[in-house]
Amino acid sequence: MSAFVMNPARGLAVLAGGALFGFGLSLSGMIQPRVVLSFLRGQDMGLMLVMGGAVLVTLLAYQLAPRLWRSPLLGGTFDRHLAVLNRDTLIGSALFGVGWGLAGVCPGPAIAGLGAGQFDLLWALAGILAGAWLQGWQASAATRA
Repeated sequence: MSAFVMNPARGLAVLAGGALFGFGLSLSGMIQPRVVLSFLRGQDMGLMLVMGGAVLVTLLAYQLAPRLWRSPLLGGTFDRHLAVLNRDTLIGSALFGVGWGLAGVCPGPAIAGLGAGQFDLLWALAGILAGAWLQGWQASAATRA
């Protein structure tokens, strides 16, 4: 697997992708916690359409790009990440789901919501940061022991 190195061209591509992501989330209303909670209660399937559309576009791009080009346009190689289903993945996904349901906030839409002036989302982002820091601290403590 090749190492990812950020350079100016990749930085601009990531910036453009992030801008599209944020604009799309905002345009679709997915930055609103009430919309996310309505989805989680089964009352509004708009989030499923947004996620489904994103997955479909990404799936097509990742299937077609290696057939059209020998390597990515900005360098590197086309690599596959094989996910591992293990105890940590199952527990982590369950904890993510509980946090998502309690807060009604997903990390990407929360960051995009800040750009739309929804500064109350800083509470959720502070919790996300604290949880990720705690897990990282726990993992590093376990490797030191």
